[in-house]
Formats: sequence, C-alpha cells, structure tokens
Amino acid sequence: MPEPPQLHDDEVVVTADDVRRLVAAQLPLLARLPVTPVAESGTDHRLFRLGDDLVARMPKVAWAAAQAESDARWLPRLAPRLPVTVPAPVALGAPDDAYPFRWSVVPWLPGRAVGDPLAGEPLGLDPHEGAELLRAVVRALRSTDAAGGPVKDGTGRGVPLARLDADVRAAVAACGSRVDAPAVLRAWERALAAPPSSAPGWIHGDLMPGNLLAHDGRLAAVIDWGALGVGDPAADLAPAWWLFDGSARRAFREAATDGLPDADAAWERARGWVLVQGVVALPYYWGRWPAFARASQRRVAAVLADAA
Repeated sequence: MPEPPQLHDDEVVVTADDVRRLVAAQLPLLARLPVTPVAESGTDHRLFRLGDDLVARMPKVAWAAAQAESDARWLPRLAPRLPVTVPAPVALGAPDDAYPFRWSVVPWLPGRAVGDPLAGEPLGLDPHEGAELLRAVVRALRSTDAAGGPVKDGTGRGVPLARLDADVRAAVAACGSRVDAPAVLRAWERALAAPPSSAPGWIHGDLMPGNLLAHDGRLAAVIDWGALGVGDPAADLAPAWWLFDGSARRAFREAATDGLPDADAAWERARGWVLVQGVVALPYYWGRWPAFARASQRRVAAVLADAA
C-alpha cells in the first residue's frame, strides 16, 4: 500500500537530497552510502535506504518529531525481552536550517510486511504460529518493568477510552454512509461500559499489518514504535480482528489476555480501540489515501461482525 506523495496539510517534504545533506554533515562515516527512497512508508515518516543495511527514518509531521529520541531511549531496553527483532536506532540526527525534526538511522530488517487478510491478501505466515508469536510479543511487553516509562496521555492509544468519546462520535458522523453508524455506536458504547484498565503496562500501540514483518514464513520483527508507551494493554489486542479469525483469533485472545486481571473487560476495550483507529482515520484519509481509508473501513466491519 504505497502512500501518496503528501498526506497532511502541514507535511514537511523530505527528499533523498535532504538525507544526503544531513548524513554528510552529521554522520560522515555513512556519507558514502547510496540513499534510496523507500516506496512504502507510513503516515508520519519517510524512509530512505542507506546502503544495504540501514534506513533513515525522517519524520514528516510535527506529531512524530519525538519518535527518534523515544526509540533511542526505550527500544534498547525492551529489545532483549522480546521474541522478535525491533529496529533500535544506531544513530540520531538533528534538524538543520532546511529540515526541522530529529531523525534516526536504524537497521534495515529483512522480511516483508505481513499481508492484510481483510483485503484478501495472504498473511505471509501460518495464522496460528503468527498468533502465538504475536501474543508472546504482547505479553513480553506487558511483563517488562514499566517504571519510569512514558505514560500515555491526552487521547493517545492506551488512555481510558472515555477520553476518545467525543472524537469517535464526531468521526462516525463524518463517515456518513461509509460505516453502519448505529452498529458502530452500539459497539462503542459497549466498549465504554467496560471497566478501565487496572494494570497498565508497556504497549506498542500500532500493531497493524504494515508494522509486522514476516521472514521465511515467520513473524520476525515489529517496527514503527511511534505509539510506544505505558497504557491500557487492550490497545495491543486489536490485531485479533486485523489479522486473525476463527480458531486463530480465539487462541490469540486466550494467550494474549492470560494474566490480565480484567481479561474480559480488556477484550471489550480492544474492540473499542479497533473502532477508534478505524472511524477516526476513515474520514481523514478518504480523500488523502483512499486505500488506507478502505482498510480502516474493513477493520471497523470486522469488529462489528464479531460483536454481533
């Protein structure tokens, strides 16, 4: 799902020439490496290969400006606890007169993003093995000491769902006929009725297909840790609907919620997090990145079908 050239009104355009200039000035040992734009990026970064083994992650909007430092601080602490590889930065870069954000250089990890089953794409790994390893990631995060970690605040993923109520209702209205509004609101109210988390812990916060890499038929890496923080573990249960169904979903639920003091409530809140990400993204990206908007639409439909 390659992104359009520009997604946001306040987006900073960053080019390969910008990366060459910044690397030459700040990381001269890497200056001889060829710089190649990566076609697939995300909603808030542009990626550029540096030679064969590295990639420069360049924020393109202000809300992503803190990720380079967050990754550098926290991923080395979390990586030894996780059963998959994570792209901990090997170098940080600073803004200059022409580019306004901190940026990072991370390892280029082998593999391809897992497919989107809701779009009819092959997952790229065995669903049951994928569910098993992903639940191990979620539980490893949750069991890692979160003392001193960045507590999720505002309306970020992992905060109490009630903080998102106004945003969700406004987005449902803006979606118009693109979603079944009464069904969405019924499911949303059911999620709101679940008790808030009593056991916050580390969460990735954005375990979408594009952030999970498969290699040799196995889940090998989790990337894009921009939503990392300490918050409601239910936010990391959302892949149950994005990636799995049937027995694989049930296995993921049982394993990923094991040890939670509020497992059933967390599952209800997880449905709410799918709705948050889906209905808020859908009207925003409908005209900016239609493929991403349609993926959001499918995810909303999946959680509604399961909640029926």
